Amino acid sequence: MSEDKEKDLMSMYRETRPREFVGEKSQTNHLAWSLLVILLALAFWLGVALTAAENQRYALQTGVCQDRVFPAEIDTACLKQVKSRDHWWQHLGHALVHLGS
Repeated sequence: MSEDKEKDLMSMYRETRPREFVGEKSQTNHLAWSLLVILLALAFWLGVALTAAENQRYALQTGVCQDRVFPAEIDTACLKQVKSRDHWWQHLGHALVHLGS
């Protein structure tokens, strides 16, 4: 008889406990969320790199970083810190629209 009471008590306990404990199987697809976070980080990094490349390309095209002493040369220090357009999104937009040029 005590075994029946114990089984009844354990079954009541199982019914009232929370659905998920640490270590139990989760319903969240962690692989999909991890891939999403990685892809968003990669897209952000590529956007930053594309913006920097377009900034330097446009500075070279307009001659902003031409060396003052040797006109045929490029001032690399200027090229690292130049802002050839007013905003970063202008570089990104131009680079995405004109992919081949």
